[in-house]
Amino acid sequence: MQHHRILSLLLLSFVLLAGCQGKGPDDENKSEDEEETPPVPVEVAQATRGQMLSTYSGTAAIEAFAEADVIAKVGGEVQQILVEEGDEVKSGQILAILDGDRLRLELKQTEANMNKLDREYRRNLDLHDRGLVSVGAFENIKYELDALKAGYERARLELSYVELRAPIEGVVAERFIKVGNTLNPNEKTFHVTTLKPLIIYLYAPEKEYRKIIPGQQAMVEVDALRGKRFPADVARVSPVIDPISGTFKVTIEIDDPSGNLKPGMFGRVHIVQEVHENALLVPREAILVDGDEEAVFLVEDNKAIRRLLSTGITRDGLTQVNSGLTDEDRFVILGQAGLKDGATVQVVNEPAAVNEEDAESATAESESAEPENGDAATGQ
Repeated sequence: MQHHRILSLLLLSFVLLAGCQGKGPDDENKSEDEEETPPVPVEVAQATRGQMLSTYSGTAAIEAFAEADVIAKVGGEVQQILVEEGDEVKSGQILAILDGDRLRLELKQTEANMNKLDREYRRNLDLHDRGLVSVGAFENIKYELDALKAGYERARLELSYVELRAPIEGVVAERFIKVGNTLNPNEKTFHVTTLKPLIIYLYAPEKEYRKIIPGQQAMVEVDALRGKRFPADVARVSPVIDPISGTFKVTIEIDDPSGNLKPGMFGRVHIVQEVHENALLVPREAILVDGDEEAVFLVEDNKAIRRLLSTGITRDGLTQVNSGLTDEDRFVILGQAGLKDGATVQVVNEPAAVNEEDAESATAESESAEPENGDAATGQ
């Protein structure tokens, strides 16, 4: 009997213990459920409208459209230098003059021999007409006269070469001679460069071949001028692709009325391939990428709503949105990492709406406050 009483007490103790243990966790879970999850602070923005460009960019050195060396065609001493580096010159303008005394004497000698033989030719012409001179002798005189006339013209031409002339219109980029220097034939004297237009030879990969065509607008950015940009356009596109490098040649002409650009400067070329006006643009960092999906979180009634997007071109930190977003939509730009669809959020970068009680309280305080001066009292 006592044994059954002890067993009953043990069973009762276990039941009471189990009841106590079951009550504790239930109460804790209920209190946790009653506590609301705090809202996630976020910053929001709205999409903007603007122009979006699709460009191909590359780098290359700026070059002159045309340049030429001025070569001394005859030898002689430099007597005068008429231009300096940086001077603009016209085609055919005299740049320097050489000593031509020897060539002038040769020209006079040739002219004298030619005149002497010309008189002899005229005298033999009458004799030839009367049959007093053999045909062979007369023909020899005629050929010798023709040779002397050609020699005379050559001597005149060589004498003209003592005036060193610009072969093209442009700017004197370099001068290699000084007054008093004795030059030999074929010696370089000046270097003339044409600065309008300036060009860039850009070598683009073959995948861009169908996207770059003559006439497209471009922009050239120059580091040496603190990133200043100059308008340009695609002048020519090579019809062949280099099989070794897999590139093709694109000729860019630069418009620089200011004259700030110089050959040899390093330029960054941006060729405009597509232009989208009035495009819907959002900051790139606002877009979340999950595999092939791109999405943003909209904020509606303090709730985060995940919205899939169809996007286009990305440039300068902005992405073009083709569909999935409107101008009025507010989307999260800060705090979207780890945000869940349907989560409660709190917008922190726009003023909270003033409720009616606060508005009435503020009005009452304003009416009870004393004005600082008479004008303020009149305003009340």
